[in-house]
Amino acid sequence: MIFVTLGTQDKTFERLLKAIDKAIDKGEIKEKVIVQAGNTKYESKNMEIFDLISPKEFNKLVDKCDLVITHGGTGSILSAVKKGKKVIAAARLKKYKEHVNDHQKQIIKEFEKEGYLLELKDFNQVGKTLKKAEKFKPKKFKSNTENMMNLIDNLIEEDNHVSWYNKIKEILWYGFFGVLTTLVNIISFYFLEKTGMNVYINNFIAWFLSVLFAFVTNKLYVFNSKSLDKKTITKEVLSFFFFRILSLGIDMLGMYICISLIALSNMVSKVIMNVIVIIANYIFSKLFIFQKKEG
Repeated sequence: MIFVTLGTQDKTFERLLKAIDKAIDKGEIKEKVIVQAGNTKYESKNMEIFDLISPKEFNKLVDKCDLVITHGGTGSILSAVKKGKKVIAAARLKKYKEHVNDHQKQIIKEFEKEGYLLELKDFNQVGKTLKKAEKFKPKKFKSNTENMMNLIDNLIEEDNHVSWYNKIKEILWYGFFGVLTTLVNIISFYFLEKTGMNVYINNFIAWFLSVLFAFVTNKLYVFNSKSLDKKTITKEVLSFFFFRILSLGIDMLGMYICISLIALSNMVSKVIMNVIVIIANYIFSKLFIFQKKEG
């Protein structure tokens, strides 16, 4: 069995899975392939794919497999190398928007130089690299190798900085587009109110326009979900609109309370409820819409 792990990076690494899928179709891979894909959205009839799996299950798969194919994350590499597994590593590259830089090339280079793994340099040569792996005998990992451990510590620290940057970046982008979504909602509400339309019909139309804007910006810029697969898009749209309808209910109820019970003005009520709805939508997105499956 071959175990493929792409880590938990917030960027896709579809390029590697396509290359492995192609190798299976060509008959270069005959073993069962299990994939921990992280944030890479990919469907294949040839591979068993999970988004995320528990640490316990991850370790079981590493123990069970004959070969690990991984991205250039230090944690993924070390988990296999420490157990003496044959490892093929492929670097995420900035030019393909798979990472914010190319430091995974350096990580893989250092591990390969020490004799711990093989690098997949050409994604069109998966079969050739697998043939090489058949005869490859990985060096036994020595945790007390001072220079290697210092290098690994530095690279892990860099990976952690990137990870924190990506988490902050997601929140910043969500906040930025949340503000823009609010403006779309409020501006639409303002101009529709000028027509003398019923305030609740007005509120619904403004909500619908803002949800369309929010879906596009969240999909493309906040969560980087750029898949054009119909099944994936349908699932995203349905779940997104379901929870936005739920937040609409919160919005409408809040508007009623603010206007009819507390006697606030229409616009003040609208601003208050938009702040509440943005917070609710963020919670829904993180807990339900974009939640990752456990293996």
